[in-house]
Amino acid sequence: MILGALLDLGLPLEQLRAELAKLPLAGYRLEARRVDRSGIRAVKLEVVVGGEGDHGHHHHRGLRDILHLLEASALAPNLKSRAAALFRRLAEVEAAVHGTTPEEVHFHEVGAVDSIVDIVGSVIGLDWLRADRVVASPLNLGTGTVTMSHGVFSVPPPATARLVQGVPVYGAGEGELLTPTGALIITSCASAYGPLPLMRPLSIGYGAGSREAAGRPNVLRMMVGEEGGGEGQERVLVLETAIDDMSPQLCGPVSDRLLAAGALDVCFTSVQMKKGRPGLQVTVVARPQDRERLEEVLFTETTTLGVRRLEWDRTALEREPISVVTAYGAIGVKIGRRGGRVYNAQPEFADCERAAVAHGVPVKEVWAAALAAYRMRG
Repeated sequence: MILGALLDLGLPLEQLRAELAKLPLAGYRLEARRVDRSGIRAVKLEVVVGGEGDHGHHHHRGLRDILHLLEASALAPNLKSRAAALFRRLAEVEAAVHGTTPEEVHFHEVGAVDSIVDIVGSVIGLDWLRADRVVASPLNLGTGTVTMSHGVFSVPPPATARLVQGVPVYGAGEGELLTPTGALIITSCASAYGPLPLMRPLSIGYGAGSREAAGRPNVLRMMVGEEGGGEGQERVLVLETAIDDMSPQLCGPVSDRLLAAGALDVCFTSVQMKKGRPGLQVTVVARPQDRERLEEVLFTETTTLGVRRLEWDRTALEREPISVVTAYGAIGVKIGRRGGRVYNAQPEFADCERAAVAHGVPVKEVWAAALAAYRMRG
């Protein structure tokens, strides 16, 4: 389904075939066709092994076998390394499930030719896409049971359950809706999960699954677009937590560590909490992809037991740092622009403070001199 969606987005089938032909892997062919899934036109890609409709035998390959296959290929080095990283991760998951080591794992379903083509092909297709960032919706695992080489398992099967650890998931619809292969690929390329980010869609692709699903189209949708909704428009993540049992002396170090971890802004607000206790609300504005790192700082550096989060759209001025020359030396000035117009110009306070100490004058005099020097620039 991932490859079908990429083909629908424009990945040339012949280019995919040519890249996969660089693997020393024979006995299969790729077939792609347009299909209808609940009224939606989608691309169905099949890896046909052996005769027509025959998906071949599930050869048991070990991690060493697959890594050797990749190393012996003529694929570009970056594609080899990404594919190898996926198989190593899967081997670690399988080893944890079966109580063995990654080197001793023998892949079953993933050892088959069609699954190797799925994984390596997805690496090739995602490299073709050249996306700066991949965001996924929460992953629907499905419900019920699934039959695998080891027997019948509850959905999600053990490997899938481990692959989606730390990822937002839910279960709806009958049957297995996320395979270990799909979980491996998506969780390895997505940097965030949640609602559709603020973007201008440029193209949409649909990859079809094998079966018709009751009540919903069995398709994977990929949307490609430019992040943001216009000049200065962007989506930001807001993290909040209220604390009433932490020393205020820790606020400075907490703020420093959050900013060092990528926060765009940090502020503390006095709040009244339960039982009449005074407290602090910590608010962090950040990029959505930095959520886990910033939550780790909050849990490590504060006494909070939970963090709320939501995403906001915001309009931000384009910021440009410049330097002006004053009687007290060079002072930085931060300019805020939009559409070529300057809305704000503010001297950097830290520069003003250092210059004031060095020259024995009030900070406000240095600040005024820097602003005057900026205005004299014309």
